[in-house]
Amino acid sequence: MEVRPELISELREKFFKKLNNEGPPDRKEFHPDDIARIDNNNWLKRFLEHNDNDIQESLNMLWESCTWRRKFGTNEITEENVRRDYLEDGLCFVHGKDKDGKPMFVIKCKLYTKGSKDFKELQKIVVYWFERLERYTNGNQISLFFDMADTGILNLDMEFIKYLIGLCKNYYPNFLNYIIIFEMPWILNTAFKIIKSWLPPKAIPKIKFVQNNNIQEFVESNDVLTCWGGPNDYVFTFVPEAQNSMDATMNGKLDNKKVHFAEGSPITEQSPSNIGDQENEEELLSIEQKIITFNKMGNEIVGIITIKNATSDQPLSYKIKTTSPEKFKVRPNLGVLLPQQQRIVNVVLQPEYNVRGLSDNDRFLVMCLPLKNANTPAQKLSALWKTETSVEDHRLRCCDGEAASNDIQRPYSILSSGMSENSRTIDTLFHRVTHLKESNTKLHSDITFLKYSLLFSIIVTIVMAILVVYILRIDIKNSMDQEACHIPHGIESFN
Repeated sequence: MEVRPELISELREKFFKKLNNEGPPDRKEFHPDDIARIDNNNWLKRFLEHNDNDIQESLNMLWESCTWRRKFGTNEITEENVRRDYLEDGLCFVHGKDKDGKPMFVIKCKLYTKGSKDFKELQKIVVYWFERLERYTNGNQISLFFDMADTGILNLDMEFIKYLIGLCKNYYPNFLNYIIIFEMPWILNTAFKIIKSWLPPKAIPKIKFVQNNNIQEFVESNDVLTCWGGPNDYVFTFVPEAQNSMDATMNGKLDNKKVHFAEGSPITEQSPSNIGDQENEEELLSIEQKIITFNKMGNEIVGIITIKNATSDQPLSYKIKTTSPEKFKVRPNLGVLLPQQQRIVNVVLQPEYNVRGLSDNDRFLVMCLPLKNANTPAQKLSALWKTETSVEDHRLRCCDGEAASNDIQRPYSILSSGMSENSRTIDTLFHRVTHLKESNTKLHSDITFLKYSLLFSIIVTIVMAILVVYILRIDIKNSMDQEACHIPHGIESFN
């Protein structure tokens, strides 16, 4: 819809007139950044587009938006004052573009069940991403992508979805291009009828239900993830906004010359033949082995990284990151080394993963910083790593120790540039078995829920039937009493 310049000027004039006459609500000032945005024609244009050029409705929405932004503290939200673990767990993130070239905000519904997160903190995470998208797109539209693969009733939090819709409906004007829903289970059809009722009529056509066989009708083919049936093997790791070019952060594409380490920005690698080699002849940190070999120790599969402070007079802080934080526990991943001190760090493979299921993209990065004080407390150490840049990096790869010891061309070792056909088959079977276990667990939860829902429905039906019968009997009795009391006109005349 075309928005004429004079409408934008009129909206701006009416807003400032209302501000001068009434003042902000609750006698609290609007945020200066939001007042400054009133001079942005594109922002005001979005309110008019959202409300079909209705000046009064646009003014009401603009006023409410500024009020909400001040109360919520929207302009103050950064990655430093939200739950970092919520940013990094992959529940919601930005990846790829839809067919119209709009960025997609992905919600992986299977990673969330109602009550599993602090809802207020989750709200802040969503607003953080929306504001980041606003800066990236300069106010252009986005698409919401609900990844509902492997989800059940327990994964559908209506309050969370209502909150997402409310943001786009009330505070982020003309922000939605599509609402793409991937592999929605049939069991949730009724719930989505309720969700549709929350949307304005013109937003309902934006909803697109897709499966892996037609997802490319609404998502750029190169941005379709492997878990959606596409070619893109991107795995989300949070990348701080300030440390990266926005385009690299938002396009969701994993360049084949880059490996994304958790809690950091993309790090350019050398070729695979010299991964982990340190060009600096005078190393601060010495790594005993350049390959982490995983072996079974008791009930755990453990790899060892042996690190040493190679200096004679300089305390160092080390930090270890991985491209796959969901697969590994690093103990300890952060610490201090005195001059010439050596430490063994254990890398434990999470129980739900198998060493044969590792890939060549599962890497580790060992970094170090010189310290002035070896007694720096842990809290200050964590803060230091947020502000300082590592002076030395060591990149490590992984190996299945059992396969390496068999001397059979390491068929299950992820060091091989290409895996044998048997190894690929085993890995595929392992992933399918894991997927089946997860699906079975969710199916069991859904069946239990349905069982109780069915029982509840039967009880309600029986109670309603009893009430209906009871009411009918009362009505019949009352009717009979009224007929008995009524004297027909003919009889009265006869008397």
